[in-house]
Amino acid sequence: MSDDSLIIYEEEINQIEALISKMLKGAEAKCALLVDKDGHLITRLGFTHSLDTTALAALLAGSFASTKEIARLVGEPEFSVLFHQGKKDHIHMSIVGDRSILVVIFDDRTTIGMVRLYAKETANGLTEIFEEIKEKSASGRKSAVEGDFVERTQEKLDDIFQD
Repeated sequence: MSDDSLIIYEEEINQIEALISKMLKGAEAKCALLVDKDGHLITRLGFTHSLDTTALAALLAGSFASTKEIARLVGEPEFSVLFHQGKKDHIHMSIVGDRSILVVIFDDRTTIGMVRLYAKETANGLTEIFEEIKEKSASGRKSAVEGDFVERTQEKLDDIFQD
């Protein structure tokens, strides 16, 4: 089984959050979540204080997983966008690259069209960031902190077992 996980560093998180923040302002949405397809929350922005974002992330990923099977049954490889309309709040979800889901929660202050427009633009930018992360990962990038941590840990272990 191949390990297709990515390590996202602070620099990339800052880029991701800047893109999502721009989308929230442009679309006039309440909040946004970036979730991996396994249901892990990558980041959240906006008014999320009243939401259980951990549970929401897992449920949204499950929703996409079940919808993927529905798509297969009707002859589609996958539905890339899902929309849930409520009485006052609505959820727009879209696939980002091959591993993430961008979730936008909004109300009647904006329209689904505005959210779709900004979410698509943001998804394209996020896909570029994820591609850069993959390329850096493939070239064996290790941060100075990681290398230093490994070296110090090895020295400590040597000290412990030499006594």
